[in-house]
Amino acid sequence: MKTLYRKFIIATLLILGISIIIAFILANWVYMTSTKGRIDRQNVIIAEEMASSLQQMHSTSHVSFVAYLDSVSKLGYQIYVLSESGEEFFFGEPFSKKNLPPEAMSVIKDKEIYHGMDLSNAGWMMMSHFSNQLDNTVGVPFTIADENFGLYLRPNNKLLFSDVHVIFAWFFVAVSIVSISGVIWFAKHLIKPITKLTEATREITRENFNFPLNIYRKDEIGQLAESFGIMQTQLQHNDEARKSFINNVSHDFQSPLMNIQGYAELLKTQKLDEEHLEYVEIIDQESKRLSNLTKQLLLLTSLDQKSYPMKLGVTRIDTQIKETVRRHQWRLEEKEIEISYQLPPSPIQADPELLMTVWDNLLTNAIKYNQNGGSIFIKITQNDDYTAIIFKDTGIGMTEEQASKVFERFYRVDAARKKDGTGLGLSIVKHIIELHDGTIEVESEIQMGTSFTIKLPIEKQTEE
Repeated sequence: MKTLYRKFIIATLLILGISIIIAFILANWVYMTSTKGRIDRQNVIIAEEMASSLQQMHSTSHVSFVAYLDSVSKLGYQIYVLSESGEEFFFGEPFSKKNLPPEAMSVIKDKEIYHGMDLSNAGWMMMSHFSNQLDNTVGVPFTIADENFGLYLRPNNKLLFSDVHVIFAWFFVAVSIVSISGVIWFAKHLIKPITKLTEATREITRENFNFPLNIYRKDEIGQLAESFGIMQTQLQHNDEARKSFINNVSHDFQSPLMNIQGYAELLKTQKLDEEHLEYVEIIDQESKRLSNLTKQLLLLTSLDQKSYPMKLGVTRIDTQIKETVRRHQWRLEEKEIEISYQLPPSPIQADPELLMTVWDNLLTNAIKYNQNGGSIFIKITQNDDYTAIIFKDTGIGMTEEQASKVFERFYRVDAARKKDGTGLGLSIVKHIIELHDGTIEVESEIQMGTSFTIKLPIEKQTEE
């Protein structure tokens, strides 16, 4: 996943890169359309002045101009002289390529000026016109002792790229480094409060409304953080009001429900016809189901509000699971379910009452949604990091989408699962496991069964 920080940096670098490319193209266009011809004309003027000096100062012999051109070349020029007879003279830095094009020979034959720097076929990129080649020169004619010569000249690249240019190059590099570093720092500074807001949002999904933002800004992000804080406070107030309402209603329900159950049990002892006895049985079952729902709601709201008094102690989870199996033995025999387990001694520092709720819920589900004649397998394994407890059944199973929602409150997969269910059992299980710093995962396949895997960190373990 690409973060906003990375996107900001990439976008900035991309804009910088595109700007450099556009600037280079524009500079290249300006050079090729106007600057290149102007430089060519300037060098022609310099070459003509040299040729005029040669004709005036060395009119008798061409040998005498060698010292003059050698001294001129040291001022930052590369010079090539070609005589009518084919004699060649090179002054200054050597050329990388020494082949003259045919049109350059017109300087000697027809005494025409050669505009090689302006008419060069080196390409449309301006850097190619700084190439150190003999055809990338200007040529002018001159005559000494009735012999025609051609003087071909171009500035030495070392003169073009002087100390000033090096200083500007380092200046450009320094500005680029500082600019990019500044953009990275600014992006990090800009994204940091957004990252905090993201973390706060995740905490809200975990019903933690006290996550500190500590964002003190006066810009739009500061306004967003301030609004988020107001929302956080309001959500906390609403959540507390909701839990308080559920807690109070659940408490208030318990008393009339106990009365209804008591009178239903009393009616069962009376001589009633079969139809009325069936009605009494329904009243008794539904009141017990509603009573179980209110008890689960009370437990869940207590866990949510962290008001449940955790009583940590050394708990043998293997012993607890065996006790849970014995309590439900009659239900296992009723559905002819075969149960097997591998439960080595596994002491853990935990709340025994809460863990008993976990094992009871998992085993009850494994029995309730199993096939007649099916099987249940329970296993405990340990390694250096955690203790794993696995409950696996051969029941009706679930789809991947259904399995992803089983820990949601009041979620029940379908009508086949609604009998005697409240949709809160697995939500309570997950909450209890998280209170013990553990995790719970589910794997399921339709008509193949379901497997719950609980992992409790080894830090909670203790020797018996």
